[in-house]
Amino acid sequence: MSLLAGALTLGVPSAYADGVPGDRVALEGTKPAWTAAAADQGSTAASARVEARVYLAGRDAKGLTAFAEAVSDPQSPQYGSYLTAQQAQERFGATQEQIAAVTGWLRASGLTVTGTTQHYIAVAGDAAAVQRAFSTSLHDYRKDGRTYRAPDRAASAPAAVAGAVLTVTGLDGAPRRAKPQDTLPGPGDGFRNAGPYSTYFGSNTASGLPSVNGAKIPYAVHGYTGRQLRAAYGAEGYTGKGVTVAITDAYASPTMAADASTYAKRNGDRAYRKGQYTEVLPDSYNSVDDCGGSGWYGEQSLDVEAVHAVAPEANIVYVGAASCNDSDLLDALTKIVDHRLADIVSNSWGDIEGNETPDSAAAYDQTFKLGAVEGIGFYFSSGDNGDELDNTGKKQVDSPTNSAWVTAVGGTSLAVGRGDTYQFETGWGTRKALLSDDGASWTDFPGAFTGGAGGGTSAIVKQPFYQRGVVPDTLAKANGSTRLRTVPDIAAVADPNTGFLMGQTQSWPDGTVSYDEYRIGGTSLASPVIAGVQALAQQARRVPIGFANPSIYARYNTRLLHDVTDQPLGAGHSLAVARVDYANGVDAAGGTRTSVRSLGMDSSLNAVRGYDDVTGVGTPAPGYVASFGFPFRR
Repeated sequence: MSLLAGALTLGVPSAYADGVPGDRVALEGTKPAWTAAAADQGSTAASARVEARVYLAGRDAKGLTAFAEAVSDPQSPQYGSYLTAQQAQERFGATQEQIAAVTGWLRASGLTVTGTTQHYIAVAGDAAAVQRAFSTSLHDYRKDGRTYRAPDRAASAPAAVAGAVLTVTGLDGAPRRAKPQDTLPGPGDGFRNAGPYSTYFGSNTASGLPSVNGAKIPYAVHGYTGRQLRAAYGAEGYTGKGVTVAITDAYASPTMAADASTYAKRNGDRAYRKGQYTEVLPDSYNSVDDCGGSGWYGEQSLDVEAVHAVAPEANIVYVGAASCNDSDLLDALTKIVDHRLADIVSNSWGDIEGNETPDSAAAYDQTFKLGAVEGIGFYFSSGDNGDELDNTGKKQVDSPTNSAWVTAVGGTSLAVGRGDTYQFETGWGTRKALLSDDGASWTDFPGAFTGGAGGGTSAIVKQPFYQRGVVPDTLAKANGSTRLRTVPDIAAVADPNTGFLMGQTQSWPDGTVSYDEYRIGGTSLASPVIAGVQALAQQARRVPIGFANPSIYARYNTRLLHDVTDQPLGAGHSLAVARVDYANGVDAAGGTRTSVRSLGMDSSLNAVRGYDDVTGVGTPAPGYVASFGFPFRR
């Protein structure tokens, strides 16, 4: 018992939080910040049911961080010395004694254990039992027109077991919950692009439309294909052979495999070999209505088709989450880590940092670090609302892309010309102006901001080691005197007006359901494109790249990366494309609408020389992929 007690109390803070009894230790980050601005409605009813997860800190939380950094840093002697999933669990995971001790504490408090994994203990009980267990009071708070439950002070654990506890999630009831459902809806409403198009950037000039800044502009591309993207980002004959890319999203499109196969056949991509695409799905789904279940299907098709288009021989495993809630998305990610299902994980989902809770962030980071020690890299799209000011009323970044342990992928507008030649990129940021009724001008040009690559400076995550000396202090210290994590790290095509051609089974107004293709973008495209490029790079390296940020930043300010700016053709040379859309989104029955879409106008964010908060260190250039095949020296 003396050894057990020593293991459990290892790492207990020496100072206790205000209001926490001396025999207990506060669980940092468990009092949500949003309660400060919400209206306290009084104590939660003692009989109210609460479901929570107590995440386990494992044997050596500080050691996990240090080891993850060492094996990911090309300057470290331990670079690339990854552990197997079993070795990682044996070295850093929770012991059976720790699990037993934490379980005993929770049960003694009157909570029912509903599930146990090597990462957490799930419990349920009434609010009275929860308050006994965590020595905090639960109150109801009015926020944004709804009432949510949350602790009125930090939760805590008995000092005897606190060293085994990472955090507790679920005490904050702000995320909506829905009754479980076992079935998913069918394909969502259909969408088609109208013409005319360009087949490559600039191939079809809109000569009959008004000029922009004294020059005629091209029509938007029909949608780039894998051949064009591979040429733009320097595939150089690599195919991703021997590499496995995982994709996580909520739910699973029932037509995803068939759609991916059809898309490859129609657009010149290599056919999928038997077993190249697989799915790992939960037993059941929940929160389908709250999460908009079928709305995720297009995202899934985009992710799978983009990875295969860029890395046609890489294996792809789709790992579906039971819902869009943090707990279920975390389960999907930990499933990949626990079974080492992939080398690279692309994630085109997230939320604003203001909605992130420190308890969930800690659980995510632990998963990312465990992945890093196994040689798994996680890639997240940086968001599609620029600095988020128009969207939320506050400048902020997204999460989990704000984590120091993921590769945040920003976005560009990409020009691929005749013969699949790379012409230029700008930071993705779009303003839209409609054609005037008389067709002679653009109304209120350049128009309103409609979307752009997410980026900026975190308000809470400290600057990671790999950003030191690269990110300028004007960005790193944007929120005060402390250097903080800045997003993104790297970028790829995202602008829907220079986007990717995607195929998907959809539902049409006449009641039919069928496959069709349309152009799409967003950093939801950039993330799987970069995941595909990293699969090519890993093939060149012959061993896993793992957490890639230290390697990516090592290539900063070299010819291996395109240094993207908002004015690649020179100061004063603004860029735009003309776009025609069906008014009803499907066909010409409702008429069409013509607009001009500007390039390189991303809210308050700017793509400039050097590192910037739209494109990070830039985009992969010729030589980037091959540079991973030998020891890189600047």
